[in-house]
Amino acid sequence: MTLTELLQLCVTRDASDLHLVPGAAPYLRVYGELAPLPEAAPLSASEVAALAEELVGDHGRSALAKSGVADGALSRVGARFRFNVARRQGELSVALRRLEDSFQSLEQLGLPERLSELCALESGLVVVAGPTGSGKSTTLATLLDRINGERGGHLITIEDPIEYVHTPRRCLINQRQVGLDVPDFHTALVAALRQDPDVILVGEVRELDTIRTAIVAAETGHLVFTTVHASDCVSAIERLVAVFPADEQVGIRGQLALTLRAVVAQRLLAADGARAPGGRHRVVVSEVLRVGSGVANLVAQGKPAQIYSLMETGAAAGNQTFDQDLARLLGEGLISERAAKVLARSPQGLADQVKHGAKRRLVGRRGHP
Repeated sequence: MTLTELLQLCVTRDASDLHLVPGAAPYLRVYGELAPLPEAAPLSASEVAALAEELVGDHGRSALAKSGVADGALSRVGARFRFNVARRQGELSVALRRLEDSFQSLEQLGLPERLSELCALESGLVVVAGPTGSGKSTTLATLLDRINGERGGHLITIEDPIEYVHTPRRCLINQRQVGLDVPDFHTALVAALRQDPDVILVGEVRELDTIRTAIVAAETGHLVFTTVHASDCVSAIERLVAVFPADEQVGIRGQLALTLRAVVAQRLLAADGARAPGGRHRVVVSEVLRVGSGVANLVAQGKPAQIYSLMETGAAAGNQTFDQDLARLLGEGLISERAAKVLARSPQGLADQVKHGAKRRLVGRRGHP
């Protein structure tokens, strides 16, 4: 099968991922389940190598030879895909992720509408956390698209690779790809600060220099969005701090207390029964930490457990915990009880919240205050 035919199958069957490895038929991940194409024959090593060669091109070929891995993105068959080509046991393997073909609203994604308030910030650091494949890039693309449509300014993205292509509307937009336009995130971020930006997206902060420069950018009047691999909001903060040597961590906590505006953590769960809103078979469960003065003080003091307590009682400020959102999704019948309990911080607390929510909805239907 040609690359175009495989990508078309990915779209036709509503798959999120396509995997190509020697000795096996192509695999598709559909609604979270990974399975081989039953009608396809196993691919040989030379067939996978030819498909990989078509993906990576001249630039990726050089990266592959040097590091054994090449990343990129392409648009074909009316869709956009992110790909990773990796060397394994002297052969190549390919993983492709199908990206959304249009920008979604926060409501369509299943995220709190109050996150739109982040788009109006003039400066500070906004972090989106979650494991690989949890939709972090899609959430950031939605926020940037909203900024592009509602306010002017210069928006710079630094990505590896460029996943969502933004067409300028109210913003001047420059998107730069690591490895193609710039050597690394840190070099690109330092350069971006000299390019009169208003909003900067750093696709991922992985190492000390990039995190430090992102914080400096937020301190000096820029609105900076980024992602980090972490399981929840509090863990995301601790992960940023832990990158630094022990003797710098107190100072970094102080800087984060001044610059951090919000942390959003998210996961994707299989929808229970019928499709989720918008025809989706997976739903987003999210946790939101808005950083006001109380949270900022706890960040500076290094008291993560108390931060979680403020999140539980801070709905008026826009905060929500995973357990609170799981209770909502469970109450609306969008996820199974089993899926909710696996992710819940406190299964008993989750059960109590579901009961409380059911009573609240019952009272609302009866018209009582």
